[in-house]
Amino acid sequence: MRSGIFAGLLLATVSAAAAFAQGGPIKLANVAELSGGGATVGTNWKNGIDLAIEEINAKGGVLGRKLEVTHADSQSNPGVARAQVQKALDNEPYVLLGPGYSGSVKVTSPLAAEAGIAQIMGGEAAELTQGGNKFLFRTSFGQQSSMPKVAKYINDELKAKSVAIVWVNNDFGKGGRDVITKEFAKYNIKVAADISTEAGQADFAADVSKIKAAAPDAVFVYVNEEESARMLKELKRQAITVPLMGETTLVGQKVVELAGDAANGARGHVGLTTDAPVDLVKAFREKFLKKYNYVPDHNGLKGYLAIYMIKATTEKMGKVDAKAFADTLHGLTIKAASEPGILMDVTFDEKGDIDRQGFLVEIVDGKQVVKQVLPKLN
Repeated sequence: MRSGIFAGLLLATVSAAAAFAQGGPIKLANVAELSGGGATVGTNWKNGIDLAIEEINAKGGVLGRKLEVTHADSQSNPGVARAQVQKALDNEPYVLLGPGYSGSVKVTSPLAAEAGIAQIMGGEAAELTQGGNKFLFRTSFGQQSSMPKVAKYINDELKAKSVAIVWVNNDFGKGGRDVITKEFAKYNIKVAADISTEAGQADFAADVSKIKAAAPDAVFVYVNEEESARMLKELKRQAITVPLMGETTLVGQKVVELAGDAANGARGHVGLTTDAPVDLVKAFREKFLKKYNYVPDHNGLKGYLAIYMIKATTEKMGKVDAKAFADTLHGLTIKAASEPGILMDVTFDEKGDIDRQGFLVEIVDGKQVVKQVLPKLN
């Protein structure tokens, strides 16, 4: 009898534990650049994640379960990012978030793929989603999507016949430089100067002197946010007056804050901007500003959207299933009408690349002004 009672109690305990596990929190892991050269990127990303989780949990969570996230600092170093991702995966998260730097994504994505865990990241290097990794997903356009639009604008709108390219010597910069160079060739736009810079570089006087000597019709700047601000200041100091064109990292909110009036006139293609003429994006901006007391850049938007990607995909499955998550997200279209947290209608293809509206912006009096709204590609 005692054995029977004990066995019954044990079974009840095991059943209770199983039930708890079934209804416990959905655990996510974030590895981001919270210190080092990418601290602006990682902090915005983290804050966007936390804001979305707070909102979702306040409304009952996902399928009745709360979301729970752990944050780890990559220190903006690929080696540290790899070690932190391995630790995160040891705890078997439902989805891995981050990193933001393409170089860090490059060395961490094989770990997540081997574990069969979906990784939603912020990197934009073209190569990241071209290698057949079925577990890797973007929160923004890859370079293969954005650079053709930039080159077309420089050709059609700026009428430039020659361009100076300034790029940062890392995976992000190399990828962008390679893609934009090929696009310029299609329009017979001459690369008058091809200038490599370093991550964290503080002095751009010599680089701008090279631009001045090359006398291009336009300058394409593709470096990280803080370096973009320093470059813009030096371009103004040396009185470079030709059009300045870039991508999100040239015209982001943080760049505008750091560069001051030197940012005025800079133009860029952005996949995400809190100045977008979209009501849901405007509402996000106000919520973020109220919580963190600063205006977010595109990285804040990307972190926020990553969580709503998880919510929409999980609800589409009707269950929390880490192994089925990636298969479900491939080919999925999430509409803002049914999931407002996604902000704009979005589709994910079989490579994990993203398709949605994009924007061409110009910095005017210290603010992003949207000049053109570009529709989804497909």
